[in-house]
Amino acid sequence: MRFILASNNKGKLKEMKAILSELGAEVISQSEAGLNLEAEETGETFEENAIIKAKAACNALGEPAIADDSGLAVEALGGAPGVYSARYGGEACQNDTERVYLLLKNLEGEKNRSAKFVSCIACVFPNGDVLTARGECEGTIALVPRGEGGFGYDPVFELTNQERTMAELSDGEKNAVSHRGRALKIFEMKLREYNADK
Repeated sequence: MRFILASNNKGKLKEMKAILSELGAEVISQSEAGLNLEAEETGETFEENAIIKAKAACNALGEPAIADDSGLAVEALGGAPGVYSARYGGEACQNDTERVYLLLKNLEGEKNRSAKFVSCIACVFPNGDVLTARGECEGTIALVPRGEGGFGYDPVFELTNQERTMAELSDGEKNAVSHRGRALKIFEMKLREYNADK
């Protein structure tokens, strides 16, 4: 089965391919499928935004489409940046590094650095069926960025019970514990059940 990933994010594509290849599923980005689409993320939850993106790609190409909406929720910031993680700081922050430093600035002097990564995956099929899965990963925000791997907020997200950030893990280690890895495992189980019913 082939899935269109409703994203051109290379980090997400790499993680999706690695995990879903175990199911024998092929995952290609929307640009590889010839689609140049930026669905407007008007949802108030990660689930809503994932469905919006997957539905837009599925409708445009007539193939099963998968989307992930994920982000960082920081307790001391009332759950921010949340669904705005990739747009945190607006026009003032043009890349991941600038967003990370804005986050650290907003947490200056804050003792409660508890946070979680959340990933919601949605798959929309041409017949209208929708599968969703959610994964979370608990941690804290480090005082300074560490590590060369991953993307987004990985360099400042320190895993609970570890003294390493997500960016200090190998790809395999990250996929085993990450929010997206957990969501994809649940999605994999739901997809197996879905296919078994067909």
